[in-house]
Amino acid sequence: MALQVAFPPTTMTHYQQVLRIPTAGKSLSKITPKVQAVVAESGVQTGLCVLFLRHTSASLLIQENADPDVLKDLENFFSKLVPEWENYIHSTEGPDDMPAHIRTALTSSSEQIPISRGRLMLGTWQGIYIWEHRQYGHTRELVVHVMGE
Repeated sequence: MALQVAFPPTTMTHYQQVLRIPTAGKSLSKITPKVQAVVAESGVQTGLCVLFLRHTSASLLIQENADPDVLKDLENFFSKLVPEWENYIHSTEGPDDMPAHIRTALTSSSEQIPISRGRLMLGTWQGIYIWEHRQYGHTRELVVHVMGE
């Protein structure tokens, strides 16, 4: 027997924007204020914000936003975990490209964050970052999709 739940009719809003974000080489760029601005612009008070980074050599990360040492330790750990001096087969785009792909595969290219009262429901110490894994900066595209009421 299936459980059926009836919900009152609602008006669901969908709002989408692509942010073009320049990054510095091998660094974490805090983007929380930019994402929050899109949420505010959407007018959604209760819902969900879905983030999708349209790249395979950079990551999307929710992480500590108070102590920059956390970000440095993450970068140091990943440089040891996925070294650039390995003899990778894929090297067409340079020696930093395949390690960047591996780092992205180990992290994430999307995140989902609840929205309440028109604000992202991040924890006190959480921030949203684009993690550039290449040696040189790029302009990264982040799809921000907001849905709710």
